[in-house]
Amino acid sequence: MPWTNPYFDRSKEHHTPEGFRNLEPEIRPPGGLKRWRKERKEQQLPRPPEAGYEAFARRWCQAADVSGNQDAAWWLGHATVLVRHQGLTVLTDPVLGQRASPLSFAGPARRTMTPVDVAGLPAIDVVVISHNHYDHLDSATVHALARRFPQAVFLVPLGLKRWFDKAGIGNVRELDWWASTEVRGAMFTFVPARHWSARTLWDRNRSLWGGWVMDHQGFRFWFAGDTGYSDKLAEIGRRAGPIDLAAIPIGAYAPRWFMQGQHVDPAQAVQLHRDVGCKRSIAIHWGVFELADDQLDEPPRLLGEALAEAGLTEDDFMLLNIGGRIAL
Repeated sequence: MPWTNPYFDRSKEHHTPEGFRNLEPEIRPPGGLKRWRKERKEQQLPRPPEAGYEAFARRWCQAADVSGNQDAAWWLGHATVLVRHQGLTVLTDPVLGQRASPLSFAGPARRTMTPVDVAGLPAIDVVVISHNHYDHLDSATVHALARRFPQAVFLVPLGLKRWFDKAGIGNVRELDWWASTEVRGAMFTFVPARHWSARTLWDRNRSLWGGWVMDHQGFRFWFAGDTGYSDKLAEIGRRAGPIDLAAIPIGAYAPRWFMQGQHVDPAQAVQLHRDVGCKRSIAIHWGVFELADDQLDEPPRLLGEALAEAGLTEDDFMLLNIGGRIAL
């Protein structure tokens, strides 16, 4: 029998009987994946960073010092951000393994160091997951977190709790877009993103995708997850803002004809920062895995150009080292 969406609510535009969908039109051309893979191989993309991988890693990586109890945010590479605010510690999309893949010997490999392992993390209260792609939901990392921090609450998109149930991981809450839940005095709201989901060839868009807004004692943090650009996302600022700190992706955007519906480029990331009304943002989703055709060192350069054109500074939209931190 064909699979039917057990969460289907015909009153919600992003629900379908078969799963979930974006509110924006699909812009990927038919056969696009095959064409992209062919062009990528012919053009030998992605190319190494201009100064090579070792020099890139020396420039952009450091060990993460997560000691102490001060309010701070750390970028731990790719989409993994650690936020500590007034005694509450939150971790986003934890991927601390060596590959973004279901296989240990194949798939996108980490090009830069892991700045801290699970054993080196402080006590985690909440783990938020944006969607089920392997570069955002890493089975080994999630299992290690659940073992070390059994009281941690995992917040996941609608339809993803069954994956955690099968993995034997408890303390899981799944939310639809614009639904909220309270954990230790903080309110977490699952907000839209323009993306998609799948972990196999047979489960495309059967679980939802999105970002998270944490509101804790008047401090609001928006984790955008993975997203293409949409002016509809400005609603996040209107409904859940103002946003004190955001984590917005800037990498894995090339070629635009194939990636624009799922990943913003640096200029669009700056536009999202402005659309949503973020006071400060951290650039994420670059510098670790080569998931698209852009060179690892291209996103920070283009972000600088986009900020200058928008009249913003690096203090408005920050480039941290992998393992780097900012005080809150």
